[in-house]
Amino acid sequence: MNKTTRIKKTTRMKKNARLATALSGAAVALSLGLTACTPGGPPAAALDNGDQGEITIAVFAGWPEGIAASELWSAVLEDEGYDVTLTDIDVAPGYSGVASGDYDLVLDSWLPDTHAAYLDEFGDDLTDLGPWYTDARNTIVVNDDAPITSLDELAANADLFGNRIVGLEPGAGLTKITEEQAIPTYGLEDMEFLTSSTAALLTELQAADAAGENIVATLARPHWAYEAYGLRDLEDPEGAMGAAEEIHALGSPTFDDEFATAGGWLRDFSMSDDELLSLCNLLFNENSGSDYEPLVREWMAEHGDYVDELTA
Repeated sequence: MNKTTRIKKTTRMKKNARLATALSGAAVALSLGLTACTPGGPPAAALDNGDQGEITIAVFAGWPEGIAASELWSAVLEDEGYDVTLTDIDVAPGYSGVASGDYDLVLDSWLPDTHAAYLDEFGDDLTDLGPWYTDARNTIVVNDDAPITSLDELAANADLFGNRIVGLEPGAGLTKITEEQAIPTYGLEDMEFLTSSTAALLTELQAADAAGENIVATLARPHWAYEAYGLRDLEDPEGAMGAAEEIHALGSPTFDDEFATAGGWLRDFSMSDDELLSLCNLLFNENSGSDYEPLVREWMAEHGDYVDELTA
């Protein structure tokens, strides 16, 4: 039976849940005629390794790399005896919730730039468990057999790509960087910059791959589309798209006190491009639906040595 629960809410009052559990436990004890019960009810159950047995992970909705990492750790921790709850939530309340202790963990903090404002606001109340992916970036991609390798070659070869750059949502940060930085820096004003939606972008990438056609598009690494559609980043010699970022795991203020063993595992956690993109491709491209656990279990079985090292 799958213990992992995905809650489609924006908040989870963990303290209230623990209080309710404690009160329930006290009521059971009284009904059995037990008298040696402390006023606050029994202490929260701990595992043999000393960690608290219940752990709640905030999952930033719509961020595939974070969903993949969270689903992976949910399965890994369940196998180690933890009772894991995954909660879908937007970024801002997610940071707030981890900082206040309503959630124990989030695995998708982009540093130092993308989530800088949240770290400025909540950083003093967060436990930084370190980076697990170190090449996150906003980028412009082409098909891997395209005849150019760098953004400074694109303007002179625009006709090979239909004189267009395919983008995602007009209001996205990646769109803004492309419009304000990359296009003027590399003289791409004569190319049509198409913005619509992430779904439309992925449809364009799929169609170009199926037809064997050249395409140039905006994309954020890591993304499963790299593996699915054979894409590579164009070099950015002027740094117009910004520097690479790290994806960190962050814990609540008391994370190390409550989850010392899990914290050690997470501090040693890392994923390569091949590992992360293969998992994301399996979860979000090769299959449909949102029941990720069977797919994660399939991936774990195929990557047994890697999975074993996560809790070594």
